[in-house]
Amino acid sequence: MAPDPLPAATGRSHAAWLLAWLAFWLLMVTVAVHDHLQQHSGELWKPLLWEGSSCLVASVMLGVMWRRVPRYDATLARPLRWFALQLRWLPLLAPLFVASIYAIRHAVFAVLGQDYVHPGWGQVFAYECAKFTLFYLLFVAAVFGLRTHAALGEQRLRAQAAQLAQLTQQLQPHFLFNALNTVAATIHTDPEAADTMLTRLAALLRAATDLTRRPTCTLDEELRLAEGYTAIMCERFADRVTLVREIDAAARACRVPTLSVQPLLENAFRHGVERFSAPTRVLLRARCSGRRLRVEVEQDRGELPATPTLGVGLGTLRERLAALHGAHSAVGLEPLAGGGARAWFELPAQA
Repeated sequence: MAPDPLPAATGRSHAAWLLAWLAFWLLMVTVAVHDHLQQHSGELWKPLLWEGSSCLVASVMLGVMWRRVPRYDATLARPLRWFALQLRWLPLLAPLFVASIYAIRHAVFAVLGQDYVHPGWGQVFAYECAKFTLFYLLFVAAVFGLRTHAALGEQRLRAQAAQLAQLTQQLQPHFLFNALNTVAATIHTDPEAADTMLTRLAALLRAATDLTRRPTCTLDEELRLAEGYTAIMCERFADRVTLVREIDAAARACRVPTLSVQPLLENAFRHGVERFSAPTRVLLRARCSGRRLRVEVEQDRGELPATPTLGVGLGTLRERLAALHGAHSAVGLEPLAGGGARAWFELPAQA
């Protein structure tokens, strides 16, 4: 049996279908019992048998169809083809349904020592087949709507995943270029330090390659990756940078886009530490407030214009967050009173 490729047809959708199915047959039983009581004084088991046998056989038949229908998802874009594939079994299912329910009824009546009296078989088959056909058509139409909706959702997810992968790939060369520039600036003045940085850079790139195969990771994983970058930068600017971390314990379990902290740190080192010879304090902070996660990096050197523009790294990060969370996320760059800047991003806190 082919697995169901569409997530919308599992979990809550299955539960909703089951509840709707049970509600439908409860209504059918209620109507049958009411009609029987209007014409007869007792023997409630008869309407229960009639509707119960129909429910049992229909559930088995349509359950088999429900299990088989995912294999035809490739034809959803051609509705006529899809419906033709589902309706081809109707000429067999309708008489089989009628024969099955009447076999069950006759068997139960026989066990109870009674005769099951009903109209002639021609009339029975014509009436019951017509009723089953109408019911089957409604069921097939409902399934088509569900599968189409699920397919559209899956298509949107795949497009989003492709977009995130593309944005992550755009960020990796940018990050690598900045890291190599750092090594190149040190290799002639301090070859030993440059060698150490290259070793750390290789380890960092291996970790980044593994991590970027996923569009998101926990903040704890992201911070461990960021430590590789800050180690390289602090190795180069050991005499003029102080790195401080303020990380809420609850924030570490939250999910963030992979390589999301990296652009914040790069902004602080490139526009603060690298440009000034005086000591620079870099603060990496992450905290949860309500249902929001905020991550920010501050540096206390230089001045920003009143309305700063985002560079490549922060701009790409904003696009990635928008793809994941839409208007529920934000990326910003703002000046600090007394000098320096703060780069930050905010998104829903999801563990």
